[in-house]
Amino acid sequence: MTKLSVNINKFATLRNSRGGNRPDVLQAANDAQRFGADGVTVHPRPDERHIRYDDVRQIKQIITTEFNIEGNCREQSFIDLVLEVKPHQVTLVPDTTGQLTSDHGWNTIKYKNYLTEMIALFKTAGIRTSIFVDPEVRMIEGAKEVGTDRIELYTERYAKQFTIEPREAVQSYLVAATRARSFGLGINAGHDLDLQNLNYLIKTIPWIDEVSIGHALVCDALYLGYENAVQLYKRALIV
Repeated sequence: MTKLSVNINKFATLRNSRGGNRPDVLQAANDAQRFGADGVTVHPRPDERHIRYDDVRQIKQIITTEFNIEGNCREQSFIDLVLEVKPHQVTLVPDTTGQLTSDHGWNTIKYKNYLTEMIALFKTAGIRTSIFVDPEVRMIEGAKEVGTDRIELYTERYAKQFTIEPREAVQSYLVAATRARSFGLGINAGHDLDLQNLNYLIKTIPWIDEVSIGHALVCDALYLGYENAVQLYKRALIV
C-alpha cells in the first residue's frame, strides 16, 4: 500500500507569521505520526521562511516512522544539514534561490554528472535518495543513469488537468511510472495532490511507494481537524 508522508511546512509558515511557537511544529510532526501518517516531510530553505534548520534537527529526534527531507542540493547548507541529520530519505529538488514553491523536475540528462555526484554522496551516508522529475520518459531514463533509488513524480500537471479529464491527466504519469518500475526505481509522487484527485492516481498507478502531501492536507485540517484529515488521506490511498 502507498505510504503517506505529511509535509509539515505549512505549520511552520503559520508559526513564523506571528512569532512564538504556535503552532508547535514538533507537535505537528509527532501528531502526524500518531494520527496514522507513515512519515514526515520537511523542505527547509535558506531563508527559513517556514521550516528552520533547527526544526529539522529537533524533528529527527522524535521520528518513529520515516523522515524525508527535500530541498535544493545546490545549497551547501542543505547538503550539510542532510548529512548531519541523516534522514531516511532525501529528495533532491531543482529549486532556485527564493523560489516560492517547487514547480518543475530535474533535467536528468543535462545534469547527469551533477546528480550522479550528489546521489552518490548521500547514498554513501546511508540515506535513500529520490529526485523530483516531470512525467517524461526521457527524464525517467536519465534518472536510472544517475543512480537514484527513487523518483518523485511532480504532480501539479496531473492535478490541474484532473478536473477536466482524469484519464488524460494521468496518462503521462502512468507511462512514466511504468518505465520507472521496469528499471527497478521506487516511485514517489507529490505536489497539489488532494482528496479529490489522490485516489484516482493511486488506483491507476498502485505501485507508487509514497505520496508527500502538505498544503492540501493542512487546508483540509482547518475545517475537518488534523487527525480526521490524516485519516481521510490514508483512506484515499486504499485501492
